[in-house]
Amino acid sequence: MTTELPTPSTRPAPGTLTFSAPRRGKAPTHLADLDMAGRRDWLTELGHKPFRADQVSRHYFERLVTDPEQMTDLPREGRDELVGTLLPQLLTPIRTLSTDDGATVKQVHRLHDGAMVESVLMRYPGRVTMCISSQAGCGMNCPFCATGQAGLTRNLSTAEIVEQVVAAARYLRHGDLAGGTDGAGSTEDALRVSNVVFMGMGEALANYRKAVDAIRRLVDPSPGGLGMSARGVTMSTVGLVPAIDKLGREGIPVTLALSLHAPDDELRDELVPINTRWKVDEALDAAYRYYETTGRRVSIEYALIKDINDHAWRADLLGEKLNARGRGWVHVNPIPLNPTPGSKWTASRPGVEQQFVERLLAHGIPTTVRDTRGSEIDGACGQLAATV
Repeated sequence: MTTELPTPSTRPAPGTLTFSAPRRGKAPTHLADLDMAGRRDWLTELGHKPFRADQVSRHYFERLVTDPEQMTDLPREGRDELVGTLLPQLLTPIRTLSTDDGATVKQVHRLHDGAMVESVLMRYPGRVTMCISSQAGCGMNCPFCATGQAGLTRNLSTAEIVEQVVAAARYLRHGDLAGGTDGAGSTEDALRVSNVVFMGMGEALANYRKAVDAIRRLVDPSPGGLGMSARGVTMSTVGLVPAIDKLGREGIPVTLALSLHAPDDELRDELVPINTRWKVDEALDAAYRYYETTGRRVSIEYALIKDINDHAWRADLLGEKLNARGRGWVHVNPIPLNPTPGSKWTASRPGVEQQFVERLLAHGIPTTVRDTRGSEIDGACGQLAATV
C-alpha cells in the first residue's frame, strides 16, 4: 500500500520563518537513535541479553548489513523478529541520478510516512564527501534556495539522518560510485565516507538534538557508531545564534559553516530571513565564539548572486568585519549561485566573481570558490527539493 506524500501546510510567505516542524507520524525507533547504553537497555526490555546490542551494532555500523541471514552470531530462533525491531527500514530509495562520469550521485529517499529527502555523494581525489539532509524541506525560507521555498515538511529522526550515511557507505562498498580505482586514494578511501556536511535539506540547528545525536553516531567508535573523525563533519547553519553557542559546548570538534550571503543587514534581511532575528554582527560574533571554544576554523558560505550581493564594496565590508574579530579564525567559500526553477536570480559573472575573491584575499582572508558539482542533476547547494 502506498503512502500519500505529506506536504507542508502552506507554501511559506516571503520572509516567514518556521521553527516548529509539523507533527507527523513518528519514525520507528531504530538502533541508531540510541547510544550503546540505550541500546543495551532496549535489548533488556525486549527480553534479550544486552550484549546482543553490541552484535547487531557491529553488523549495522561495520558490516553495513541489515539482513538477519547474515547475522549468524545471533540465535536463529527469533533472529528475524529481533533484527526487524532494531533495524526497521527507514529510507526507501526511489531515484538515483549521477553526473561527473558517475563520481557524483544524488539519491532521493522516501521516508516511512511518504516524506522525501535527498542526499548527495561526491568522490574527490583521496576522499569521499557526502551532503546529508536533517529535515524534509526547510523552514528558513531563503528565497534563492529551492529547499527553503518548498517549506518545512518535518524534522528527521537521528536514525533517519544516520541512515543516509550508512546507505552511502553500502553504495561505496558495492563499488557503485565511480573513481574508486583512479589511484587518487587508497582502497580504504574508495570504500568509506570520509567527510559529511550537513548542507542538504533543512536547517540542522533547528532540529538540534536529533542532528547532534546523529553526529555522535557518526563519530562514535564501533560498535557505537561509524567511527568517523569529527574533523570530517561540517555543520552548516544560516545563523541560529543560541544553537551555535550550544553546539560549541557539546565537545565535538566539528567544523561550523555559517551561510552568510551578505555582510550588511539591509540585504541579508531579504536573502536570509533569519537575519531579522539575529543580525550579521550577532551571527559573526557567535561564529567567532565557536572558534574560540573549539579551536576549529569557521567557514563562511557566500552564494554569489549577479548584481545582488557580488559588489566589490561588499567583499571589502565582509573582509573588514571578519578581520575586526581576529586573524586566522575563518575561511570564506564563495559559491556561484546554482540555478533553481523560477528563480529571478543567477550566478555572478566570472570576472565579478574573481574580483570579489581578490578583494577578500587583499584583506588577508583565506578564500576558495566552492565547487558546484551536481548542478546538472539538481544536486548542488540550494537545489535539493526532493522531486521525482
